[in-house]
Amino acid sequence: MKLLIADDSSLMRERIKNQVKDFDQVTIVGEADNGRTALEMIRKLDPDLVILDLHMPEIAGMEVLKKIKDEKMKTKVCILTNYSYPHYRTKCLALGADYFLSKSEDFEKTNSVIADLLLTL
Repeated sequence: MKLLIADDSSLMRERIKNQVKDFDQVTIVGEADNGRTALEMIRKLDPDLVILDLHMPEIAGMEVLKKIKDEKMKTKVCILTNYSYPHYRTKCLALGADYFLSKSEDFEKTNSVIADLLLTL
């Protein structure tokens, strides 16, 4: 599985990398610290999964999600955010997010997301 990590916090990107390091089948193909770079990398690298923060510089994560779905990319999207308010969850899922996780409450569930996706690849 090809994974792209898109979060403006270098600390969070490191946490995610540490979280997924035990999956031999996962290759981190890139990291983006803003939405514009994330979108460019998704288009170029065609990852199976992007772990995407909502609030990022240049292009917000929700707009990146919208473009992924509008352009009919096959990349699965896991929103991982500090802004896990119900209205964000509802909006992201309506836009086509495959998963929506809170950084503070659900971070450990990223492993479950990856494990589930590995079963489908």
